[in-house]
Amino acid sequence: MGESEKASAADAVTGGEVKSAWRVWSVLRQAKFNRNEIAGSLGDLGTFLPLLVGMSVQNGLNFASALFFAGLFNVVTGLTFAIPMAVQPMKAIAAVALTEGLTVPQILAAGASVSLIILILGLTGLIDWLNRVIPRSVVRGLQLALGLSLLMKGMQMVAGTNQWIGFDSYGTGLAAAIAVLLLFFSRRVPAAMILFGAGLLIAVGTQPEILGTLGIGLTLPSWSPPHWNDFVTAFPRATLPQIPLTTLNSVIAVCALSCDLFPGREASPRKVAMSVGAMNLIACWFGGMPMCHGAGGLAGQYRFGARTNGSILFLGCVKMGLALLFGGSLITLCAAFPASILGVLLAFAGMELALVCRDQTSRTDAFAMLLTAAACMGLNNIALGFALGLVMAWCLRLGLVRVDEGLNES
Repeated sequence: MGESEKASAADAVTGGEVKSAWRVWSVLRQAKFNRNEIAGSLGDLGTFLPLLVGMSVQNGLNFASALFFAGLFNVVTGLTFAIPMAVQPMKAIAAVALTEGLTVPQILAAGASVSLIILILGLTGLIDWLNRVIPRSVVRGLQLALGLSLLMKGMQMVAGTNQWIGFDSYGTGLAAAIAVLLLFFSRRVPAAMILFGAGLLIAVGTQPEILGTLGIGLTLPSWSPPHWNDFVTAFPRATLPQIPLTTLNSVIAVCALSCDLFPGREASPRKVAMSVGAMNLIACWFGGMPMCHGAGGLAGQYRFGARTNGSILFLGCVKMGLALLFGGSLITLCAAFPASILGVLLAFAGMELALVCRDQTSRTDAFAMLLTAAACMGLNNIALGFALGLVMAWCLRLGLVRVDEGLNES
């Protein structure tokens, strides 16, 4: 290669670096840091904490590493998207791990496998094709099913306290719900901050010995890679159930929701797919919990005040700092956080997600949406429910099925 060619190549590399730095800076400039953004960052704790603590206690997942990488992904996401894009645990993998007793390497292998497939969809542009061919009514049905599922899960968490009066009880959940409703439209007093502070006070007040278990010391993620056998074992048990959920909820549905909540700043399916794909291909070698983006998390953070990527950057820095300073000693405090308050946060996040479906006003679109949601929830299978809804939506679109014949539009 001649000197001129070398110079041209160097200029191209430098130009690419400058453009990348400018893109990051332009995204970072949109971040706001105020009490509403901080409150909004707590809107997804109802999903995050129970799954993290559950897999740490039951499966032996490294709590400190999982918390650190969750925070790192928050920061990277906040530098990539100008909206409060949530970073959530992969729920299907978590559910299989908790119910079937997967080992930690198997959990990590499942997360990496899903991410590799999603990354391929993003790099090849197939995710954009999927986004175009899937009718909006089917996506809305998926969002409705997920929203109602989160709402019911939140209520079940409150009901699981099995007592009417107490620091973690039906009464606590009712008080938390009333607080959210009273502060529903308040921008001065964020409800999520009030509930989170109350939850910490209850956890420490009812179990003061927790403070003695906290220990300060530098904790770094350790090298703990899964082996080939872990990938083979995890694929049919945890990877396959997670692939459709990640593709539909973590990419397609979250992009549709971003269009509704943040017109002009919406996320593209290809960019989101590549973001999800990169996460666990890095973290799986160091004990990081399988993570992805999610429509429910975005709805929850929006519901409690987040409007920019500032909430995600703040949350990520806090997670990383706590993981590095306190490590696994935080698991006791997290486990003691009142389930009734977490349940209320989760329930209102679910309501926010379900409410975006109100734009399906025509009979045919509403029919496809409700069928998709009912199939997903009734069959307890996102992939099968989605497939049934997709077939019905295309039958309606092609005129093979009509739902308005003989019906009174009034």
